[in-house]
Amino acid sequence: VYKRQVQTSRKSLLMCLPAKEVMAVVEMSWNKYFVHRENGCLEQRLSDGRLIWKQNKNMKNFRIILASNSPRRKELLAGLDIPFEVKVIQGIDESYPESLPAYETALYIAVKKAEAYRPLLDSAINQQESSDDIRNHELLILTADTVVIAPSSEEQNDQEGKGIILGKPKDAADAIRMLEMLSGKTHHVVTGVCITSQEKQRQFSVITEVTFKKLSKNEIDYYVEHYKPFDKAGAYGIQEWIGYIGCTSLKGSYFNVMGLPVQRIYEELKKF
Repeated sequence: VYKRQVQTSRKSLLMCLPAKEVMAVVEMSWNKYFVHRENGCLEQRLSDGRLIWKQNKNMKNFRIILASNSPRRKELLAGLDIPFEVKVIQGIDESYPESLPAYETALYIAVKKAEAYRPLLDSAINQQESSDDIRNHELLILTADTVVIAPSSEEQNDQEGKGIILGKPKDAADAIRMLEMLSGKTHHVVTGVCITSQEKQRQFSVITEVTFKKLSKNEIDYYVEHYKPFDKAGAYGIQEWIGYIGCTSLKGSYFNVMGLPVQRIYEELKKF
């Protein structure tokens, strides 16, 4: 019996796949893929046991390297039922020119990350060529970067491109400062995505407009103290308490605000 674990946002379920239903066990790089005897579908359990994947027959045979250690991006990409592996390279330069328009920054960094991962792509393809089991799966690297663009102090909404880029807060005081900038105003969340293979590359950005009510000092202090949003651009997670009580309007992709515009990624992969 091959055990597999499904992780959801609220609980984990442990399920078993009877050995008689498994036609083959295929080793692919860091993961095991099970070929289901009845329908021939590939099924996958990641090495950490947190995710089960079942082949999406609407998609080509992709193998994706997700170049991010974000638990939110891993959860969102898993929802597309596409096989992927997480690989993180430390120390990538994410700087950008000061003259670069705010709305182009996220894509600029995503492309920069893709270039840093190209040697990994070449290495993985060499492994792929040596294995009959994975030769037919096109290997892609998915890089992304998300920025929050707050309106300037005299604006309610960044209508003139004068927005201020908010990265990840350095500490609690910085997180409070960012949330005060977003309080009672409309800001934009931009995620730049780069999908790269050896032969081609797709680049795009997705923008979501988010409006917050006027947040009280106690609400901001409570959120920062209890949720510690120091790993999040703009110092907040829309899926957390502050989103429940503070977001009054959202135009565009909700998942984009979480960090990955999965609907757009799905459509781009279908055309890749």
